[in-house]
This record gives sequence, structure tokens and C-alpha cells, in this order.
Amino acid sequence: MMNDDLKAAVLRRCRRMEIPLVGVASTDRWENPPFLPWMPEEFYPQSIFPEARSVIVIGLPVHLPVLETSPSNYYHELYKTVNTLLDQYTYRLASFLNDEGYPSVFVPRDGYESIEVLQKNPVAFFSHRHAALLAGLGTFGVNNTLLTPEYGPRVRFGSVLTAAVLPADPLFPEDLCTRCMRCVRACPAGALDERDYPEGLTDKAACTDNSARLARRHISPCGICIGVCPVGEDRRHYGRPAASPGERDRRRRVREHVQKYGGL
Repeated sequence: MMNDDLKAAVLRRCRRMEIPLVGVASTDRWENPPFLPWMPEEFYPQSIFPEARSVIVIGLPVHLPVLETSPSNYYHELYKTVNTLLDQYTYRLASFLNDEGYPSVFVPRDGYESIEVLQKNPVAFFSHRHAALLAGLGTFGVNNTLLTPEYGPRVRFGSVLTAAVLPADPLFPEDLCTRCMRCVRACPAGALDERDYPEGLTDKAACTDNSARLARRHISPCGICIGVCPVGEDRRHYGRPAASPGERDRRRRVREHVQKYGGL
């Protein structure tokens, strides 16, 4: 039986924690994927937490003006802050569900220890972006990230695996990617191509090697492909769709100033 009251309680807690994006997917959606090829069964929620019947996915935005300074210590610190909040919020949600009598666990936002580990084994044990897709929060873009209507790809996701049977949210009904190819052209590692996901996959080795170079300078991650994406209401909020030449020059000066400090 679906637990509508419990889902409403989860959503209220998310609102109190100021979490703007929340979606729920039933675990059977991994067994009936929306496209092929799909991930192996070992990456399904049930393979990680056999009691899982639902997956709650939360999303926190990456603020566009900070991202526009990337690669920089400014974006590096924002990235760490968002990651920390994701782990804290998903842990708290899992603890709430446990207290309500539903076995639950949080999944860490990355699932790997360092860039060096990722270079040798470039796969995490769970994909939050696929979970966000199945929870109805958005659709994949050419840059292999999940695009949302609110923030485009400028979102980080975290997940809770729970034994509670919660009403699932519908899949997002339309494709958000515009195929503008700005991400492909802007990628400093040349890690993207023009094919749609999943046919066009990120060159993980090239992307990770670029991140490793930035990490040695203490200004990782890169983030350029999500910064140039035109999708997202946040662009309108920050006045980014049609900036004047003077405004573009001010942004350039901000970026140049920030990049001088905090890294090597």
C-alpha cells in the first residue's frame, strides 16, 4: 500500500531544510529502464540495500555566478559546501524514516574517495543522476548530466534508499536539452561529443585527467560544461540570457580577479 502521508511528511521536512528539488522513484523503475543500454543490475538500489522499495532524490543548486568563475577556489569551495549539505540532508531524511519504522539508508553524494581513485576505477557504486531521472526531476543532456527546468545541469543530487513504499513521481515529460553543443565546444578536455546520451558518453579518462590537473592546483572540479548550458530558470534569475556587452565585460573581470587567488 502506498504511503501518501509518509511522503507528505518527507516533503515537509525537505521544505524545512530548504531543499528545492525532491523526487521519488520506485525501485522497479531500474528494472524497466526508459532507454537502453542501461546500467548492470549490481548498480540497482536493491543490490545496494536489498530492503529498498523507493528512492528519494534531493537536489541542491550550484549558484551560476560562482560557477562562471570556474576553474577557481570559489567554485571549489561551493562544490564542497553543496556536497556536505547533500550528505547531511540525506542522512537526516534516512534517520527520520528509520525513526518512523521504515529501514532506510543514505547514499553519499560521490561514492569514491578521490580523483586518483576515480582515475583508476572511474565508476561510483550508485548513480544519483540516473536516480534523479527516474524520480522525475529532469532529463539527460549531451553533456551527460541531468538537466532540470529550474537550474539546468547546475544541480548536485543525493539519494535515500528506503523500505517505505512511497508514491512515485512521474518521469519528466519533455526533453530539456536544446542540442546547442555549447558544452561540447567549451569542454577543455575534449571529453564530449555531439551524440545524445547514452550513445554519446563522456570520455571519463580525459575528464578525470583534467580534474586531476586542477586538483593539483587546488581548484577542482572543472564544471565548465554545466556553466555554459543555456537551460534553466536560474539563468533568467541572474540575468544571464541576454546580457549587454558591458555586463559580459564585468563578468570577465570578476572571473579574472577570482582566478588569481586561492589556488596555484
